[in-house]
Parts: sequence; C-alpha cells; structure tokens
Amino acid sequence: MNRFILALTASMMTATLAVADVTEADLANDTASTGDVLTNGMGRHLQRHSPLTTLNKDNVKNLVPAWAFSLGGEKQRGQETQPIVHDGVMYITGSYSRMYAIDIKTGKELWQYDARLPEGILPCCDVVNRGAAIFGDKVYFGTLDARIVALNKDTGDVVWNKQIADYKAGYSYTAAPLILNGMIITGNSGGEFGVVGRVQARDTETGELIWDRPVIEGHMGMLNGEESTMTGTLNATWPGDMWKTGGGATWLGGSYDADTDTLVFGAGNPAPWNSHLRNAGQPTEGNSGDNLYAASRIGIDPATGEIKWHFQTTPREGWDYDGVNEVVAYEDRAGNKRWATADRNGYFYVLNREDGAFVSAAPFVKDITWASGIDDTGRPIFVEENRPGDPAASADGNKGEVVFSSPSFLGGKNWMPMAHSPVTGLFYVPSNEWGMDVWNEPITYKKGAAYLGSGFTIKPNYEDHIGSLKAMDPDTGEIKWEYKNDAPLWAGVMTTAGGLVFTGTPEGEFIAFDDETGDKLWSFQTGSGIVGQPITWEQDGEQFVTVISGWGGAVPLWGGEVAQKVSYLNQGGLLWTFRLPAQLASNN
Repeated sequence: MNRFILALTASMMTATLAVADVTEADLANDTASTGDVLTNGMGRHLQRHSPLTTLNKDNVKNLVPAWAFSLGGEKQRGQETQPIVHDGVMYITGSYSRMYAIDIKTGKELWQYDARLPEGILPCCDVVNRGAAIFGDKVYFGTLDARIVALNKDTGDVVWNKQIADYKAGYSYTAAPLILNGMIITGNSGGEFGVVGRVQARDTETGELIWDRPVIEGHMGMLNGEESTMTGTLNATWPGDMWKTGGGATWLGGSYDADTDTLVFGAGNPAPWNSHLRNAGQPTEGNSGDNLYAASRIGIDPATGEIKWHFQTTPREGWDYDGVNEVVAYEDRAGNKRWATADRNGYFYVLNREDGAFVSAAPFVKDITWASGIDDTGRPIFVEENRPGDPAASADGNKGEVVFSSPSFLGGKNWMPMAHSPVTGLFYVPSNEWGMDVWNEPITYKKGAAYLGSGFTIKPNYEDHIGSLKAMDPDTGEIKWEYKNDAPLWAGVMTTAGGLVFTGTPEGEFIAFDDETGDKLWSFQTGSGIVGQPITWEQDGEQFVTVISGWGGAVPLWGGEVAQKVSYLNQGGLLWTFRLPAQLASNN
C-alpha cells in the first residue's frame, strides 16, 4: 500500500534491457569476473579489490568521464551506495530509499523505484542507503522503515516486500543485503533507540523468514518458524532486564567466508551508552559486565543462524564504539587464513578465520585515550579515569564527570569500508583523527525515543587534518603511508591489481593513489562530497570506474565542532562513471 513504482513513459519502458539471471556461482565468482560487480564489497569476502590491470599507475592520468547520472529531485542528502553492475545494467540506491536501473553504456535511466516512506521514521544518522543485492531475476534493497524489498531487475516491479522490524520502535535498515545459497541475509539499524540487533535470513523467492538470530544474550533465536536456541546465557553479562533493550544493532551488513562456511556480522553499541547505568552492581573485573554480544564480531552458521564464535572488541563499552565495522577475509603473507577489521575504537584487529580467535591488534589512529593497549587475549587494557563518569556519583545526579576521549564516538573508522590488496598485502583504511568531550546522564527507556544517557561534543585532534587514509600492514601493524585530508574521510576505498587505490573526499575530490607509495596519481572534482563506494569493471575491452557524489551521512548531523568546520560543503546526487579509452591505455 505504501510503495509505488515511479511512473515512466512508454518509450522508456520499451527500452528496458532484459538482463540475464544471476546464479549462486556468479556471486561466488564475483571478484574474478571482471565484467560485472555483483556483490557488496566486490566479493563476499569484502576485499574490494579488482584483478584488472588495464588501468594502472602509468596510464591512470588518462582516465576521463564517460557519463554522469543525476539522482534528481529534492531528495538528496548523503549518497553512500555501492553500485551493482550486471549484463549491461547498473543498479544503485539513493537517499530516502530509492533505487535506479541505468544503462551502463549510455548512463540512461531504465527504471526508478521510490519506497514511499511513512511519517515518523527514525533514522539515526541521515537518510542514506548503502546499496543493493542481486540474485536470480530480482534486485533487493532495504528501506528506512525497516523493510526489505524485492524488485524485478528488468522492470522495477515489486515482487515482494517484507517487514524486518517495527520502525516506530526506532528500527531502520540502510545496509546492502547479502545473498547466499538462495537466502537474503540482513541486519538492522537503530541502536540509539534501544532496539535489539539481529541477523535474519529469508528465502529470496518469497521473502519468508528462514532463521532469526538476535545478537544480545537472553533473546531466543528462530529457525523454520520455531524457537531454536537462546543467544548466550541469560544475565551472564547483563544485569536485570537491561538485555531486553540492549542495542547491538547489526547495521552495516556482513561478509561470508566459503572456506569455513561462516557468515560474520558486527554488533553495534550496547544501549544505553551510559555504561554505569547498564552495568549497575556489576564488578569491573572479569567479564560479568561485558554486555555480550554488543560491540562484537560474530561468526554465524548460514544454514541455521547459530552462533559459531564471537570476538568482542570493546567489552563494557562506554563510548559508542560500535563493533559493526566490516570483517574482511584474506590470507596473510604466510598463507594463514585471517579476518581483519578496523574498529571504531581505533584498533586494527587480525583474527583466525577458522574460529575467530584473536591473533593481533595495533592502533591505526593516534592519541587513543580510553585504553592503553590490547592484551594477549585481545581484551583492551582500560584507562578507567578516561571513562565518562557515573551521574549517580555526581552532586546532583544529573551529569557525570566530563572526560576527553579519543577517538570520538564516530570512530577511528566508521562505516566507510577499507580495502585489501592481495598484491601488496596491505589494507587501505579510511580513518579520522578526532576526539570528544563526553559525559553520562540518567536515562530511561521509552519506545521510539533516543536511548543514549550521554552527551558529547566532537573536536578535531589536529589543526592540519581530520581525515587520514592509511596503508596498514596487517602482519606487523605498521602504517606504510598516510594521506592527510582536511575534512573527515567518509567514503569507501577500492584497490586494483594495476597498483591503484581509489577513494573520495568530502571536498568532492575523487582520487587515485599509488598503492605502494601513497602518491596522488589522478583526481577529479565531482562537485559534491564523496561518501559513496567506488567500483571498477571491464566493458568492450576498456576499464571503467564509477563512484557516487553527494555529501551527507552522520558527520553533518552529529559532528559538533567538526560539523561546523565542514558546513560549507554542498549536497548533491550525481553518479560519475569514468573510462580509460583503449587508445590511451598504453599511453605512458
């Protein structure tokens, strides 16, 4: 009832391309198949690496615009999509839960779908959408009122439309779904409203729920319409009834490792932010106040939804250091199968891919104040005096001691995905050097209301930069090179076998770097801030690169002094596609 297909002219409908169906084998082979991009992350391992070498360090200077596509209208704000490319068609999502199908040769719109949103949606951090999924004859994406929609990929007609959760309670959905073995697998957003994070699997044909796995202890899972198992052990790490509104939103989506047949999702901050309220009466030693499985990476059996393992990056979390940042499957230089993740808390973690066991951790941002390091088990060594104070211990009970914490709650790295290069062995991490004044306040849960119990003001740590693209060696924790940017970095990163690293800046610059030295080799001004995710593919013997431009996301809304610093940046909504002309591919 609340959904509609935007009316198109008859001539546009007759121009719609008939696109071949996508198989499970196609998805599994996404990285190696250079003529398309079928998955979020350019492979379900999320490495965001292309084996293409046509475009390289010598000829990237010859990269030129091929076409641009405007998202049009007044519905702009942050554009964070990663395009999907298949059989001559590109699928992108836009702010306010829209999807577009575009002819990749001409940039012409084939169809558009607009999820007409109800009044009262509660997106925490802008009205963004991070991309679609494709399988069979359908494309799928999530909406801000916590629904998942399946569309016919050739026409944009609605095939099915299912509710993930109750948007009136604060749930929403902004991530790109993951497709595996005929299932569409989703998380949820809304951790700031006291929702409960969960991962769900549905049948791609019908949308019917197969399994449901809450990620906060005490909640029951579901398999094939019946209760399965409880997550964790009731009240093992949560006091009283706090687990019932415990947060842990799974808002960024997941990765998949075929070698171990494991889904990995991250769980966000526990709710409320006020860790003293959340752990009243719990000892600070041991793990009784860890609030599992919030701020964790969780390995899940894709057949049943059962939790296989977990690794908690910030136990007893008190700074909004979500544990949702992407977990990338890769092999280290010795051939060991590893997971890598750069956490909001400022540390870069390497885990064993078989069981999620801790391997190593190293800081990827400077000036971390909340912990003095990570011990041999992977547990942080807390600096207790740098935890926001308990309001109950203050004179009036209204505001705890204010502390300065670094990184800020927006993280050393937020949602913007890093990339790995199997050629260099490095990870390229979009990071930010900022901190915050933060304090705790009393709070009680109310459905659909913010459930923080904290106040904050974000501040830059340095005068000359906030954003920092870092090339990090996962084997040693060494930062090989760094590119500093005035404004915060909020865009995804991509690597290529041609020796290039692509990303964008809020100032609108789309940049290609040398993957070994960090030298800037090429750039293009897109006209608005880039907070989207670049891709590349091969078409008619030429290599193409696409990125969306459109400033927005969490920084302008939550950024405090930083938001004021970048308030001059203009919104937008323009998809840029570039090509390396064949005759210039060998021009050095």
